[in-house]
Amino acid sequence: MALKISVIGTGYLGATHAACISSLGFDVIGIDTDASKIAALQNGKVPFFEPGLEELLAEQIATGRLTFSNSFDAITDADIHFICVGTPQVKDGLAADMTYVNGALEAIAPLIKAGSLVVGKSTVPVGTAARLRARLLEINPQADLAWNPEFLREGFAVDDTLHPNRLVVGVTNDRAEELLKEVYATNLGDGVPWVRADLPTAELVKVAANSFLATKISFINAMAEICEAAGGDVTVLAKAIGYDPRIGSRFLQAGIGFGGGCLPKDIRAFMARAGELGAEQALEFLREVDSINLRARQRVIDLVRKDLSQDLVGKKVAILGAAFKPDSDDVRDSPALDIAVQIHAAGANVVVHDPKATIPASKRFPALTFTESIEECLKDAEIVLHLTEWKIYGELDPVVMKALVKNPILIDGRNMLDRSEWQKAGWHVRALGRADTNR
Repeated sequence: MALKISVIGTGYLGATHAACISSLGFDVIGIDTDASKIAALQNGKVPFFEPGLEELLAEQIATGRLTFSNSFDAITDADIHFICVGTPQVKDGLAADMTYVNGALEAIAPLIKAGSLVVGKSTVPVGTAARLRARLLEINPQADLAWNPEFLREGFAVDDTLHPNRLVVGVTNDRAEELLKEVYATNLGDGVPWVRADLPTAELVKVAANSFLATKISFINAMAEICEAAGGDVTVLAKAIGYDPRIGSRFLQAGIGFGGGCLPKDIRAFMARAGELGAEQALEFLREVDSINLRARQRVIDLVRKDLSQDLVGKKVAILGAAFKPDSDDVRDSPALDIAVQIHAAGANVVVHDPKATIPASKRFPALTFTESIEECLKDAEIVLHLTEWKIYGELDPVVMKALVKNPILIDGRNMLDRSEWQKAGWHVRALGRADTNR
């Protein structure tokens, strides 16, 4: 008989996982305490933007395999329970807030049937899985717990779930591994690498991967600072070192740094946990990684003052991009919005455009002005900041855009725009990590 699966938490991770697992042929019930979110999902509507997910969700609901509920009683006949709730940064420190993960386990442990497997997918501090497994066995001795970290990229989450580049499972026995192999049988049939690990190693894989990526991004941004000081070009430098197979070219795009709901809070929680384990010196380098990342944002503000005016009061600043990355409406710890807020605080009239993120951005920062029109955003602007590399911005005609603005000054915070074409059109262009070639 086919396994029945529950997914606890229907945010970004949970909704994606539920729809994708259903598409593999399993009956899936998604659980969330937010009744409005459940109602939207049950009607085939995703409360955030992720390419391809809404179509997949509607398709799976139509099959009858995928349903949603805000009652934990709906999980009693499920065989495997994936915990997909958030682990945000605590308000008064660097550590991860485990409220939702702990609450999810306490809610389901008394309800699940004998032989059930609870599988954590949330990103948690190392040691969490062993603690939760011990707690689960106290409440329900005939259940078990494993850990299966997620590696989703926003904008590619559906493909990353259905076609992962590896599957990591932290288990304490063969039965747990065999159950998870049954869930991921399609992936294994496609040759996806399978890594069996103990519980702490499985937890560490996700934070280690995120820490490495964050380090690589901050490294190239540090090189961008050096290139600017020395008159070099970080884009050429990145291309040259990227040919080295030991380094590779991915994540060597200098700009305003990383953001979102994962990398920033994950590396901070990793540092906090290392301190609790007495190994804080091992991750001391991540403090500088975090510092370089935040400094990249300040460098944009410094360039605005240099190229426009030290006094920004009353100046119209047009900002292209609000999401932390393209193909997403996620504005959590968005470098673009952070820069916008700081410039607004300096007295500027800030107008922000984004193809998908204006609504979530306006809810988070209502003092800023948002528009759905690029033309309205740029009209009479005294400086334009390109801060999220949406494809639509790369297709803008610099000649047409120049006719809209008051001052043709552009800061390309993502090194995506064709600097020579914009300069030919009469723009003064700044690009992070590249020498000033304006005349």
